[in-house]
Amino acid sequence: MQELIIISGMSGSGKTIALRTLEDLDFYCVDNLPIDMLQQFVSHICQNKDDYLRVSVGIDIRNSETALKELPKIISNIDLGVIKVKVIFLNSNDKTLLKRYSETRRAHPLSNKKHNYSLSQAIIHERLLLEPLANAADLLIDTTETSAPQLRDKIWRHVSRNDDGKLSLLLQSFAFKRGVPFDADFVFDARCLPNPFWQKSLREFCGRDKPIKDFLDSKEVVIDFYQDIYTLVDKWIPSYEEHDRSYLTIAIGCTGGKHRSVYLTEKLFHELKKSRKNILVQHRELD
Repeated sequence: MQELIIISGMSGSGKTIALRTLEDLDFYCVDNLPIDMLQQFVSHICQNKDDYLRVSVGIDIRNSETALKELPKIISNIDLGVIKVKVIFLNSNDKTLLKRYSETRRAHPLSNKKHNYSLSQAIIHERLLLEPLANAADLLIDTTETSAPQLRDKIWRHVSRNDDGKLSLLLQSFAFKRGVPFDADFVFDARCLPNPFWQKSLREFCGRDKPIKDFLDSKEVVIDFYQDIYTLVDKWIPSYEEHDRSYLTIAIGCTGGKHRSVYLTEKLFHELKKSRKNILVQHRELD
């Protein structure tokens, strides 16, 4: 069956990166397609399915307010028996969007003569206009704390084909001081474990390094904590697969996201990859 992925979201949240990633995955990509042309475009690609097996369309705030309101209805009317449609919505918090625009010195699409909004006003208004589409999305990705390489990894994981029928699994370490990953399905808190940070000789290393591994391997409480995580994850992953889940994110956090969480994530990754192919590891504070 043909695939159509609609990429939308807040301006500055990473839509261009998402479309380029899909292009690298052999999608035929069209950016900023007018919403009024979407139905005609879908009809065209369906009539020429051999040339358009995997297609992605970028839709943003540059459409009219009326068209944006109609978009969820237009999408719902697409014949899902002919083409598989997925809507991916990218989001970031206002503070991050303001920072990104100030760094790039780009003008927001709503900061023009027609609207005459300040940047903060433009972001608020855009969020209101896109709210119906965000609510109708199949997948929400928060890029507030996500770098460009991390976003590419997330897009790849969500859309890559799994020939063996098993879900794609992302293992991610993170720092609680920077917030819990928005799209995490399981979150484990390793802050109760001994912290190598308080050993001056270990502070400069990370959880991938042998001195940290040796330190944490020597702590019985750490081994017990890890074993509990592994037992739970290994037991329940098959149940998610049976319910047609395509992807699952397991996040492990500690205070700084450098020692304990990285160590546990790496340990879990090396154990699970013995029996799984579709698995990716990511260290948010290190990558």
